[in-house]
Amino acid sequence: MPGREVNTAGRPLTVADVLALPVLAAGQPQVVTGLSRLDRPVRWVHITELTDPASFLKGGELVLTTGMPLPEEPAGVRRYVDELADIGAAALVIELVRRYHRPPDALVHACEVRGLPLVTLAKDVNFLEVTQVVHAFILGNQAEVMRRTQRVHEAFTALTLRGAGPEDVVRAAAEMSGHTVVLENLVHQALVCEPSGDTAEAALTSWEQRSRATPPADHTTVSGPEGWLVAPVEYQGERWGRVAMLPPAPGPAAHSTFGPFGPEAVTVLERTAMALTIARLTHPTPWERAAHRGVLRDLVEQRHRSPADAEARIAALGLPTADSRFIAVLADVPCEDDTTKAEELLSEELKKKGTQALVGLLAPTRLGILLSLRPEQPWRPVVEHLSRTALDLVPGTTVSTGSEAADLPAVARSFREATRVAEATEPGQSLPPDRSYHERSDIGLRRLLFALRDDTRIQDYAERRLGRLADHDARHGTDLLTTLRHYLDAAGNKTVAARSGGLSRETVYQRLRAIERILDCDLESGEQRTELHVALTALDVLRLQ
Repeated sequence: MPGREVNTAGRPLTVADVLALPVLAAGQPQVVTGLSRLDRPVRWVHITELTDPASFLKGGELVLTTGMPLPEEPAGVRRYVDELADIGAAALVIELVRRYHRPPDALVHACEVRGLPLVTLAKDVNFLEVTQVVHAFILGNQAEVMRRTQRVHEAFTALTLRGAGPEDVVRAAAEMSGHTVVLENLVHQALVCEPSGDTAEAALTSWEQRSRATPPADHTTVSGPEGWLVAPVEYQGERWGRVAMLPPAPGPAAHSTFGPFGPEAVTVLERTAMALTIARLTHPTPWERAAHRGVLRDLVEQRHRSPADAEARIAALGLPTADSRFIAVLADVPCEDDTTKAEELLSEELKKKGTQALVGLLAPTRLGILLSLRPEQPWRPVVEHLSRTALDLVPGTTVSTGSEAADLPAVARSFREATRVAEATEPGQSLPPDRSYHERSDIGLRRLLFALRDDTRIQDYAERRLGRLADHDARHGTDLLTTLRHYLDAAGNKTVAARSGGLSRETVYQRLRAIERILDCDLESGEQRTELHVALTALDVLRLQ
């Protein structure tokens, strides 16, 4: 095995690393047994010529021997290997120069049975030099680990001092460890997920099932079939949830105490749990609610990496996504002080009714609600109940809805439609007696113009078409705009217009001729009457501001 440069910064030195060092590679090492276990960490190197070296070991040692003390009889060889394996020796390295020129069959068999890596050296090696080189690596690596650990502590201390929230803490943990980190509550809902070199879909698919298969622990440990590194998160002395660090790929844990996670990753997760406990005290808003807000905003603004990521994240929060239909609802409350109360009470009311939904704040006075419905469940009764509940909780609330969405990718469209409906709703807008919420079918000309009232093109149009008439009324004290309104509302029927205005037909005729002269228009033209009607409606809407 040729020597190579070994870089172990930030992780324990392994048997494979030691065998690759030039000082040991010069002996032409050959791995006889335990090839799959060369990732075992080497805590120390021990040179021995004793028949019972295990009594001087503590575990994790690379044992170097010339083979001189090995017993002759197979039973003695088995006992020798059993003692090394029982104490947790990393590997046995035997030099084939003095006593042996090939490893004894009894030794090979015993090492195979116990899974102990057995390495032979074909050439003489200076064992003392090996210990010096390896121990220098180990001590240097320990010093580097201490420095990196100190940086981890400093980073989390800084996060705590500046009042970082759960998203900031979990993001920092993922960046420092290079692993995906997930924060969940006691009912296995993933509230915060920060993927590292992975996607939210890969991390969160079937999250609740996988999480329930991972037993809880009172301390930081590797748990479950996938080998997650988990640590409990407490709140006011009681367990509130836990934070999980996922291995690079699914599979059983490696042979070390913490599987594929090095000491630094363990330190990161422990400090993450501590920082989250402190953040739980300093951020009183329930984190489940904050998670709902984040997911809803990402859906509305389409910030997810992919539809599959969005679906995995929402399902991990407990909202059904398979065989479901969705509808977006907006609740605009009159005062910002009412939003937190409405958010909490609406969420609780939906839970009581068994309605699956995400509820979260989208703007200072606007709540977003994403309803997940069964295929056969009609949405109108659900929205009506939601709307009446919101009105009872906070009088003056306006509830708007978009159209039904067959899947999650269409949810953003439903929210956009609900937003347009909300923008087109005038204060005090009347509704049918059996409905308390607004929907797309309510948007007629007046509500459309109300929604576009801030567009200067609407303002310019209304002024160009009716400005001269309004100016004339202001200068001369007339009321020609009102006469025009009655005429247009009567669809050009002068008799009805005269009755509406309490005027004689002759007076109406005179006023209409004056209007035609001032506006340079033909009121007998259906097209021009339509243009004037739109302009007059726009003017009414603009005057509401």
